[in-house]
Amino acid sequence: MRRSFLHVVERCDNFRPVDTLEHLYAFALSSNSKSESVVGLIRPNVLAAINDDNLASSHQASFVIDSTAQRLSFASHITTPEDRSNVIADLCARWRSHGLFSDVIGGRLWRNELYAVYANPFGQRTAGSAAFTMERSACALFGVITYGVHMTIYHPPVADNEEVKIWVPKRAATKQTWPGYLDNSVAGGIPAGEQVFDTIIKESMEEASITEHTVRAHARSVGAISYFYRTEKGYLQPEVEFVYHMAVPLHEQEAFQLKPLDGEVESFALMSISDVISNMHEGKFKPNCAVVLLDFLIHHGHVTPDNEPHFLEITTRMHGRFDFDRW
Repeated sequence: MRRSFLHVVERCDNFRPVDTLEHLYAFALSSNSKSESVVGLIRPNVLAAINDDNLASSHQASFVIDSTAQRLSFASHITTPEDRSNVIADLCARWRSHGLFSDVIGGRLWRNELYAVYANPFGQRTAGSAAFTMERSACALFGVITYGVHMTIYHPPVADNEEVKIWVPKRAATKQTWPGYLDNSVAGGIPAGEQVFDTIIKESMEEASITEHTVRAHARSVGAISYFYRTEKGYLQPEVEFVYHMAVPLHEQEAFQLKPLDGEVESFALMSISDVISNMHEGKFKPNCAVVLLDFLIHHGHVTPDNEPHFLEITTRMHGRFDFDRW
């Protein structure tokens, strides 16, 4: 009997906020109205650190903590995206300098890259629509929704008896997160102010030496996945990944080659889909990359309602809303 892929999803979509909201504080843009958008979920230890920072400040506090409503918000004088971004940046820099949350933002874990946080995480992403920006590595401390791009590059079968083959990178041993794990052909987070497809173009060159011309000619958007990941240390990271596929034309397959460029990838292997599936079941892929590949298997008819007993459970959990409306 074929093994179910449900465990692949469970390894990545491993948190249900609806079951634990009583232990979390909603992180809102303003304390003025209950209808103001909530953008994150704060754990008690992070809330305590924010409270300590408020008490230690010689200036007007930047955050308001409402214990009755279990709500953290920016203070009333913090009203613009620039103000919010500056407050968050200063707070995280102080934490880092004092060694707080060193397992999240300390040392090399600090990425020096800004992510955008949106009042409506499922709304239109336009220039200037971010509620604020913050250091990438600190996003899990505030439980905000982050965004990335993942692309599967594959060789369609040349003959009827051949399998699809997928380009699979091995993450460098020096990576800040998940070193040595298998990854998607091209993947990366979307920096603040950058468009989705521009990120695919940038990451394709930086990670795999693929030209912009090739990406524009062959990459195709096929949707998005979303999942709520809780790290091994308990921090909350709801994520959305925009998904792309790129089929290498038959006449280009012999010469097509992915090559590491920026040091984030150790090597690339052109792997049969049977080997990809085996590695997925063995947990050798970074968890969210395995889910992206599962999405590929569904798109291409390898996983169906007839051969996967948990098909509906899998497909709905790969496109969740994080219980966001209840935060």
